[in-house]
Amino acid sequence: MLCMASQTSPDTPLGLPGFSFADLHQPARLRELYQAFVQQVQATEPELWAQWDQYREVPDSLGAVARGNLVVAMAPHVSRFVSALFGVGADSDALVAATRAYDVLFRFKIDFVRRRALPLLKGGAHVEATDDDHALAESITYGTRQVAGALTSSASHDAEMRLAAYGCALLDREAAAKSALATDAVAEVAGEIESLKRWCAAHIHDPRYRGWVVFRFPENLDYDHLVQIRRPDAARPEEMFGPDEKLRRRQGFKLTDHRYTRREALSEIHYCVLCHERDKDTCSKGIRDKEGTLTTNPLGIPLAGCPLDEKISEMHTVRKRGDAIGALAIVTVDNPMCPGTGHRICNDCMKACIYQKQEPVNIPQIETGVLTDVLDMPWGVEIYGLLTRWNPLNIARPYALDYHGKNVLVVGLGPAGYTLAHYLLNEGFGVVAIDGLKIEPLPEALTGGDGKAPRPIRDWSEIYRPLDERVLEGFGGVSEYGITVRWDKNFLTLIHLTLARRGKLRIYGGVRFGGALPMDEAWALGIDHIAIAAGAGRPTIIDIKNNLIRGIRKASDFLMALQLTGAFKKDTLSNLQARLPAVVIGGGLTGVDTATELMAYYPIQVEKIVDRYDALVRELGEARVRGVMDDEELGILDEFRDHGGAVKRERERARAAGEAPNFIDLIRGWGGVTLAYRKRMQDAPAYRLNHEEVALALQEGISFTEHMNPVEAIPDEFGHVRAMAFTRADGSRIELPARTVLVAAGTVPNVTYQKEHPGAFSLDHKQKFFQGYRAVRANHGGRFRLEPDPNGFFTSHETGGKFVSYYGDNHPRYNGNVVKAMASAKHGYPHVVELFADQIATLDAAQQPQRESAWHALVSRLDDQLLARVERVVRLTPTIVEVIVRAPAAARHFHPGQFYRLQNFERLSPHIRVDDHVASMVMEGIALTGAWVDAEQGLLSLITLEMGVSSRLCAYLKPGEPVVVMGPTGTPTEIPERSAVLLAGGGLGNAVLFSIARALKAQGNRVLYFAGYKNGADVFKREEIEAGTDQVIWASDTGPEIQPQRPQDHHFRGNIVQAMIAYADGKLGTPAVPLRDVSRIIAIGSDRMMNAVRLARHGALQPHLDPAHVGIGSINSPMQCMMKEVCAQCLQRQVDPETGREEFIFSCYNQDQELDRVDFNNLQARLRQNSVQEKISNLWFEHLLDEPESELVHV
Repeated sequence: MLCMASQTSPDTPLGLPGFSFADLHQPARLRELYQAFVQQVQATEPELWAQWDQYREVPDSLGAVARGNLVVAMAPHVSRFVSALFGVGADSDALVAATRAYDVLFRFKIDFVRRRALPLLKGGAHVEATDDDHALAESITYGTRQVAGALTSSASHDAEMRLAAYGCALLDREAAAKSALATDAVAEVAGEIESLKRWCAAHIHDPRYRGWVVFRFPENLDYDHLVQIRRPDAARPEEMFGPDEKLRRRQGFKLTDHRYTRREALSEIHYCVLCHERDKDTCSKGIRDKEGTLTTNPLGIPLAGCPLDEKISEMHTVRKRGDAIGALAIVTVDNPMCPGTGHRICNDCMKACIYQKQEPVNIPQIETGVLTDVLDMPWGVEIYGLLTRWNPLNIARPYALDYHGKNVLVVGLGPAGYTLAHYLLNEGFGVVAIDGLKIEPLPEALTGGDGKAPRPIRDWSEIYRPLDERVLEGFGGVSEYGITVRWDKNFLTLIHLTLARRGKLRIYGGVRFGGALPMDEAWALGIDHIAIAAGAGRPTIIDIKNNLIRGIRKASDFLMALQLTGAFKKDTLSNLQARLPAVVIGGGLTGVDTATELMAYYPIQVEKIVDRYDALVRELGEARVRGVMDDEELGILDEFRDHGGAVKRERERARAAGEAPNFIDLIRGWGGVTLAYRKRMQDAPAYRLNHEEVALALQEGISFTEHMNPVEAIPDEFGHVRAMAFTRADGSRIELPARTVLVAAGTVPNVTYQKEHPGAFSLDHKQKFFQGYRAVRANHGGRFRLEPDPNGFFTSHETGGKFVSYYGDNHPRYNGNVVKAMASAKHGYPHVVELFADQIATLDAAQQPQRESAWHALVSRLDDQLLARVERVVRLTPTIVEVIVRAPAAARHFHPGQFYRLQNFERLSPHIRVDDHVASMVMEGIALTGAWVDAEQGLLSLITLEMGVSSRLCAYLKPGEPVVVMGPTGTPTEIPERSAVLLAGGGLGNAVLFSIARALKAQGNRVLYFAGYKNGADVFKREEIEAGTDQVIWASDTGPEIQPQRPQDHHFRGNIVQAMIAYADGKLGTPAVPLRDVSRIIAIGSDRMMNAVRLARHGALQPHLDPAHVGIGSINSPMQCMMKEVCAQCLQRQVDPETGREEFIFSCYNQDQELDRVDFNNLQARLRQNSVQEKISNLWFEHLLDEPESELVHV
């Protein structure tokens, strides 16, 4: 049998003659590989295969216990076969040996520590070790005393292993002496046992031995006190902190939890009693009462067990024997996307563990440990990947099927979407997956493509990156931007890579369902089914006075900005400004994560600002740097400089002391970060569902303040929040200092498509979720019809016998967490398969080449339509750049007034390097309106004003460069017919009005256009403006006058409102469109310009306007995701001018808003949220570009 060396070619031969790595990606070869496995088992253990074959044919023929035992018996065969296939037999054997070596630990833990030492502490007794006890233990652990038994060379230097081996040897000597009735020998060993017992009892709770598994025993569960807290302030008893002795000094955004060691994971396995052998594996199946109803724990949480029905106890049994590959094979039967679950992600299994009165088995740690045990082997990435496509333990689908010609569009690539894609691919479907987020491309050599197999990865380290350096891929939805670095996001890269290698999967990022790809086009392209896994939608807006003043954001906005733009990276130019003290409102896991990440981000933020500020002052001078800021910004800047200096000094102190920096004390001294919840901590969703996360968050230094019902945000003299007012449980009012307030009050499902296309779907009675249906066979023709079923997976939509299903947070049974989202895919995909079962069963194998051709044609059409590339970049003025992209679908669906999110790719973008300074030229998503489109050529014009770093980076885009152009988004501007419309464009706003003016003219409207510029030299696209207008009034504050080219047009020296007044007063000749005729004013420009137009309509212009006219502004709220009601950065306050009623609008959903309703003070405040950082970043970017030594490099 051949042995795989460290070659990295797709043609690398495998350990089974005739097979290469490339074959593992071909369904036909996977079928042959399965047959080879079958033949091997039949030859080596025919009786077992006979039982397995019967199980495969009739799964229900076996009871639960027999099924579990059969899986455990077959797993070693899978393991041996895979080990031989990849040439890792020696590594597998070494893992078995390493596992067996730890047996002495667990024997000592139970037989000696638990049964002999622990009883000495009964009733709270205190035990002191004698000098002789210490001497004995020291002689054992430090190697001066001979330890009987076989210890490996590494274990011989392991104090815990030496102690365990010696203790077990004492037990053996005692047993032998008693058996031989050797009284003297019994007495001699008894003395040593007593001494070692005392020493162990005295050190079980010693912090110095916290890492020793032999001293770890489960604590009893007190459901009202699952989290250790202290309340240091009698005046504020609601505020709780974690114990000082458990504080952890977190360092930025590296992985904060490195998981259990192999020893610790095995300790948990040994704690498990392997309940499947008695059909009591409640971790998998849930805990039910005598009537079969699920029970709840004292916190009211249903104990349903693993939502994926993972065979947990069976996995433990196999791993306990040292077989990680066999254990992983068991896991992947029910949880093929297991890198996305496990430690710090899910704990439903722990909640339902048979241990209900004491700490449960830490199953997620074990599961993740099984995965990493395999990944750490040579070719571990490939072994995991193979088990997702080929797994003999999966009797329903032991290997992936050939493509059968049916195609599914999966909307959303979060946990539900990517898991569904996996299942459908294995069933032979072609899968087209879209996501509104930017999804970074993976190296083509690793994914394959164009008929080439992917290059195999020998070592996990090849794709593993420190989390603070990892490319933010966008893949995984909430797993990427919502879950923090408590979880190793390299696992997300692993899932992305594993799926991206699938030949019948095509992933398109930056594509919004209903934007560039509506449902009717999907059907027309050849999609046979649509699966919606769009995740959570609109964040909840709480009712407080002065809501959304500057400093208040949604948690989703903060987390997305932090974790998708890379604001935490040292070399990034993205901006995310936060101040202390900070209050996070909410009691869920999102609130907990937000609080910890804000606390970790703050030192990085201020230190980065200090470094850049100091360098800028050295180069440009203090007056130049500080001169770009107003008084408020200077105050914030100096606050950041003061704090950043303290951070740097603490780093130096810690470096000299050889310890981690203590930022907790600094941050607490600046006001700290508190999580404020309206009820008791015990009532908080985070506590009830995952109290471990609350405890770990407190260990990072945040506080938790309970019984805080928010009522008012209190502004400072600049309108920035300075405190939050709450009512306490007794009704009294309390103020918490707060310069940053982040609200994590929950979300609602994403049903945006129905809102955009009313009637596309039916919603439930609460208008929150899709109305559920099941597909049942009609009486004839093999067709299906829909019947209402709240637990069903289908929406109400049907087009020509084609259906739409829904999953994850879109589904009321499965919303709420990652593993439930995955479960929706597992439970839902068979219903999709059933729709096509009859057609698939009658396929003609001879037509396979035609089916393959059809798939490639579909992908070719989609690539052409959905992938955006830069066509050319044109400088229109010294500060305005036009980016023309080829993005046919995005261009074709554009309607005047809509806009796009433009981004470049991190993996493709250059860096600016000057000496030791490096800055990544990655753009934040910027909102740009389509200036013009050429639908025939697929071209789209996007025009930007170079104000900040991201807009300035547009000039560095290169022809042919792939980019993200997500959209169109927003709402098309309403175009009346045969009316008179006034357009007012300020600066870049004129680019928005080109298409609107043309559309107005096409509908028979008269168009009066006021085009305003600060400088007459800033005019661009004059011909486009003139082409869609009856008359243009050019207005400029400074610079050369704009010379009209048509007799009806005029120039006015002054601002745009002054030009309107002059026009109304007849000072600019005879009006071509009298203001009295105007029924609609559309103003697009800066917030100040639009507000000036609003005020003038009720002031100087009022006598000249029709009282019934409508004033509209295209509101330039700060934006981030632009996917319509997801991140909530774009929230805009409106006030009804008649009733005074307050309302908040998502501007990325509807940018055109009535001028009289818009709170422009709020808009201006929100536009300034990152102003200090933006100005520093802009200066820093200029500085790097201006340096003679600067160079653009790819790193």
